[in-house]
Amino acid sequence: MRKIFIPVLAAVAMVSCKQGSKLPAIAPDVITEKTPNDTDDPAIWINPDDASKSIVFGTDKETTGGIYAFDLDGKIIKEKSITGIQRPNNVDLEYGFQLNDSVAVDVIAFTEREKQQIRLFSVPDMKPLDGGGFPVFEDETDVEQRLAMGISLYKSLKDSSVYAIVGRKIGPSGSYLYQYKFESDSTGVSANLVRKFGSFTGGKEIEAIAVDNEMGYVYYSDEGECVKKYYAEPSMGNEELACFGGELFLDDIEGIAIARYANGEGYIIVSDQQRGQFNIFSRKDNSFIKAVNLSTLETDGCDVVTVPLNDTFPNGLFAAMNDEKNFYFYDLNKALDLK
Repeated sequence: MRKIFIPVLAAVAMVSCKQGSKLPAIAPDVITEKTPNDTDDPAIWINPDDASKSIVFGTDKETTGGIYAFDLDGKIIKEKSITGIQRPNNVDLEYGFQLNDSVAVDVIAFTEREKQQIRLFSVPDMKPLDGGGFPVFEDETDVEQRLAMGISLYKSLKDSSVYAIVGRKIGPSGSYLYQYKFESDSTGVSANLVRKFGSFTGGKEIEAIAVDNEMGYVYYSDEGECVKKYYAEPSMGNEELACFGGELFLDDIEGIAIARYANGEGYIIVSDQQRGQFNIFSRKDNSFIKAVNLSTLETDGCDVVTVPLNDTFPNGLFAAMNDEKNFYFYDLNKALDLK
């Protein structure tokens, strides 16, 4: 049964969404160069020394795929891109992974579906930290249930441990997602399974996963049902905390991005893929706020940062996959349609 919690104040907006009327289109500020095959998911790295030199990483989903790095003008940065990856699906980023007592690095992690593994690279030097990859879902005997798709990174507020929460093309309800802890010692980095969780209604799949580090929650799209919410900290248990928004989507519920502000303020932005729009929910209570049309086609993944980057993105950056082998970039206030 769907657990939809939408305040009465949002009823008019919800009805408007379900009627299928197309909202006025908001044009992107930047359209990236095209990748060779099929874009899917972006992750934004904020350069701590010069925000104007921040990088947007995006997956190119194919057997001969890769992770392409883009500058804020949408140009591919060849020396920061990773090619020769067998169907990379989703990508995420985390800051300050502790390699040893004196060295911490920013990292990107992504799924490599056709090798049934996840990859881990340092940023911005793009050095592999994984010895060629970490196998996932190893206890599954059916290869179809080992095809890694979604991924999101979580940095614990308790002890700064970094985890990867990984989804797959096919999986059972109750353990669709596996959570791995990245650990480093003198022999290198390892990824150790610490948890299995995640209900699934069946019929479609779970791909989009996003973690709110500060609030301690992980959200994922059960594509035919709703956005689901759990604790990100493994020790907090596997209780499903919420299932919201499902009635607002035309068909597939896809990419999730979390715009974080102080004191728990912010937005959860979710792709309404077939309608070509995004539904925006409150970060605090997950209530529906509104929908926006960002001109994208069939958006899978999206990402967001809320700090100023340059003159084009003075309020932060929202990046979304577009089904023309590229990504669209927006100033965040423009994407959220904030006046």
